[in-house]
Amino acid sequence: MELERVNWFALAGGALTLFVVAVSLFVPWWQLTVGEDLMRINVSPVNTNFGLFGSQFTIPLIWALNIISVLTLTSSGVLLLLYSVTPAKSYAHHLLGFAYKKPLFAVVFFLTGLLITTSIAGIVGIGIPLIGSATMTLPSEFTMGVSITATVSGNFQLPFWLAIVAVMLCLGARLYHMHVSKSPYQKRQTPHPNHSEH
Repeated sequence: MELERVNWFALAGGALTLFVVAVSLFVPWWQLTVGEDLMRINVSPVNTNFGLFGSQFTIPLIWALNIISVLTLTSSGVLLLLYSVTPAKSYAHHLLGFAYKKPLFAVVFFLTGLLITTSIAGIVGIGIPLIGSATMTLPSEFTMGVSITATVSGNFQLPFWLAIVAVMLCLGARLYHMHVSKSPYQKRQTPHPNHSEH
């Protein structure tokens, strides 16, 4: 394997994508905490769960979507690694075409879902900060007339920022593809200005 034939962006992007998947199984991309230990919501494309009074649970539909995301992102990382060392093969552009967009889609869908959810919560009177802390008062119709006020904190966690870096590396891999996809013959062929036919 010639080092100049490796798509280093794809190699780094694939490795980081797999690392993000592994870390995100334990650390969420975004976390919402209500009160000291009243409620905790951990959100990521691969593991979304809810905690109430210290007990964690998940929703079957969300769990199924998480499994699909795990499989999709894992296959993306593996195919990027495979592509990165074979960028000039005839099938390489198919591998890259499938793999490089998946981390981007994961980040876009994650942010879109988060913004929609927090916007809907705001419409019904529950203010949820994406970043930082705020005081939340639950609407009385949700609490049987009892006024409940709690401190709410929302923060993006390290795996989210790593996912952003993975997206940039994957996009870089796509841009770098034209350089490394040329055949060795095309790369080594040089013009001969002094060449003349006899």
